[in-house]
Amino acid sequence: MSDFLLPDIGEGIVECEVVEWRVAEGDQIEEDQPIVEVMTDKALVEITAPEAGVVTKLHVVQGQIAKVHAPLFAYQVEGENQTSEPTGNNKSEADTETAASEKPSERAAEPSTATATSAAGRLSYKVPASPAVRRLVREHALQLTEIAGSGKDGRVLKEDVLTHLDQASQTATPSSQVAVKTQAESSVPRVEPLRGVRAVMAKRMVEAASTIPHFHYGEEIDVTELLALRERLKPLAEAQGERLTLMPLFMKAMALAVAKEPIMNAQLNAAGDELHYYPQCNIGMAVDSKAGLMVPNVKNVERLTLLEIAREVGRLTNSAREGRVDQADLKGGTISISNIGALGGTYAAPIINAPEAAIVAIGKTQWLPRFDDQGVVQRRAIMTITWAGDHRFIDGGTIARFCNCWKGFLETPETMLLHLG
Repeated sequence: MSDFLLPDIGEGIVECEVVEWRVAEGDQIEEDQPIVEVMTDKALVEITAPEAGVVTKLHVVQGQIAKVHAPLFAYQVEGENQTSEPTGNNKSEADTETAASEKPSERAAEPSTATATSAAGRLSYKVPASPAVRRLVREHALQLTEIAGSGKDGRVLKEDVLTHLDQASQTATPSSQVAVKTQAESSVPRVEPLRGVRAVMAKRMVEAASTIPHFHYGEEIDVTELLALRERLKPLAEAQGERLTLMPLFMKAMALAVAKEPIMNAQLNAAGDELHYYPQCNIGMAVDSKAGLMVPNVKNVERLTLLEIAREVGRLTNSAREGRVDQADLKGGTISISNIGALGGTYAAPIINAPEAAIVAIGKTQWLPRFDDQGVVQRRAIMTITWAGDHRFIDGGTIARFCNCWKGFLETPETMLLHLG
């Protein structure tokens, strides 16, 4: 029997939370088969089997913390003897007499508790559901096997759990309804440990807000022409298998503006006495994932086409929402975008994603009346933005010039053609 030790799964990571076991004790496993999902302070990581065999023990309970280089699970290598019986004559004779004294009917009528538990465990883990749904099920002391899944391949969704709870409350006896009401009215809060991505977000936001003097700058951008351009390009992008949102256009315009104001793509060193100017523009985008706020970045935006940027945006968004972003996609960002408008926000004062120099929060687009050059009122698509800059080396004039350049590319998007390589 071999113990699988939790390996190093990221720089500086010493522990992680066991989110979901994909197997139970007694299960047969194949080489490279997914065994467990663990949450680090950066992302959700899937650990696979090193070789074929049988799982004999799960050392860490789901929801608990596993330490790096500590046993995570034990397994019997395929082909090795999976049992070790004593060879003493007295032991053998005693076992024979005990077995003979039992009636066959009694042995058949009383199944092994361990076997039943193992079978139930395998069944529950085979029900497809996300970690968030599994957590909700555990909080209400339910079993996934009790809930009818309406998703693909019987996947249990959050709505299925809530529907199941509603049905259970409607059929509850008066006494159980009183118990539920009493529990709901209790003033005792539910305690949930701050772990994984949320824990590191809390630490970094406190550090950024307390060590970086933030300078905020707001503006309105008329994106009427940009929306029209996107509508014309959408079918062309779809023909190439890509979904074109406004984000690739925001990023491309930002990379062009960085070329005019390179200090916006610089970073101050830890000692605070050197500025490092980066030639590549790696633009991060804040994603509201189920694991917490994640900011993956698109590398070398200045070199990519709109289709290539759209492909990266789609890949990173899907990965972040599932909590499975690669470490490389989270590192090396030089400037960031937070599209709070996608959730309905109009204004926001973002916190810089250190050690970057700046971040912009994009509000929702509204159709508002505006005067044209002849004083005639027109219906225009107006988007609000708020910049946050590191005021240690970025002043008001710098961020205003940079924003005006970026705004110019977005309001008259055809001018970007003059600067594309």
